[in-house]
Amino acid sequence: MAQSRVLVVNNGTLSLKQLRKRFEDLGSETDAVRADSVPARLDGRYQAVVLSGTKVRAYDTEFYKPLIDLVMNADVPVFGICGGMQIIAVANGGRLADGPQRVGGYEVQVDKEEALFTHVKPTVTVFHRHTLYLQEAPPGFRSIGRSEHAPVEFLRSDDGRIHGAQAHLEFRSDGMEILRGFAQLYQQ
Repeated sequence: MAQSRVLVVNNGTLSLKQLRKRFEDLGSETDAVRADSVPARLDGRYQAVVLSGTKVRAYDTEFYKPLIDLVMNADVPVFGICGGMQIIAVANGGRLADGPQRVGGYEVQVDKEEALFTHVKPTVTVFHRHTLYLQEAPPGFRSIGRSEHAPVEFLRSDDGRIHGAQAHLEFRSDGMEILRGFAQLYQQ
């Protein structure tokens, strides 16, 4: 089988290098593009799309429209990380709210029956660096992980193609193992 290729959409994250390295460590080549220059179609070039975190608020739906169109119409697995998940959620009717600032490792309970969590225990410790939280999964999605501060730490589309994580999975070993579970979705 040819090496898989992942399109990493840089939404202004400070950890693009670490995020790309995680996927490269899992055996995928990566290409990075800015959110304002995503392709209209993947045309078979990529086996997955990953949206990085962002310092920009996810409510700028006009700016993110080409990205959302790509995500919603792609025929490959998609993973939104932190702000990337928030962009997907808001575009689909989700609501964010301010909450306590969290920086560092925090425990999250995950739904072990989800393929994403094949390599982790029911409680994971993941890295957070944010103050916005998704209050509930938008229509067409469900929460598959939760914590004391966030009812939607992880999210999955009803068709199982789109996933999201409130945490920055490019840090900490549990985050790497969750990314390993995602990689298995597109490396089959």
